[in-house]
Amino acid sequence: MKQNQTQQDNEFLFHPNNVMLFVLLFGLSALFLALTVAYIYTRVTMHVPPVQMPALFILNTLVLLGSSYTMVRAKRCYQQDNTEGYQQNLRTTIWLSLFFMVLQTVAWWWLFQHNIGLNTSTTTGYLYLISFVHLAHVIAGLPFLILFYRAAKKRMVDPVTVLVYFSDPEKRLKLRLLTIYWHFLDVLWIYLVLFFGINYLI
Repeated sequence: MKQNQTQQDNEFLFHPNNVMLFVLLFGLSALFLALTVAYIYTRVTMHVPPVQMPALFILNTLVLLGSSYTMVRAKRCYQQDNTEGYQQNLRTTIWLSLFFMVLQTVAWWWLFQHNIGLNTSTTTGYLYLISFVHLAHVIAGLPFLILFYRAAKKRMVDPVTVLVYFSDPEKRLKLRLLTIYWHFLDVLWIYLVLFFGINYLI
């Protein structure tokens, strides 16, 4: 039993989809690290004041945390063969992701209303750029969430199809990868909010 579990873990670790995901996450980490370092460098060398972060960014953090929680719940329901819970948590994650997008748009609108536009300062440009790139990756992950939900609704029609759906190792792997991706976006957003918040206070 223990040997089988180790074999499954190794198969997951070296699966092409898993390798591609971690290459993507490494690239995103390097990208956002470079952007935040460039922000600090610009502030220090050009003596530019920090940009004020909209309070909605903090609310967006709670929304993303909620979506990560529902993804964990969806994965748990999948493992427990809980059809209704699985579909419900996927649906909730989709709605929370859409809510995040709306709040992000409202946050940018707030910046414009307070005369904090793209051309206000170099640091303001970084705020727009970094938050937009993060939003773009949330948008990129949304179609996969919708596909998972639509497949669940379409294929889970009777006990036999439910059993086949929950027994599919490829689907289990993809759900696990999607959950990791969603957690990564959540952690990345928390880092960005803390980064801009601390920079504004210093």
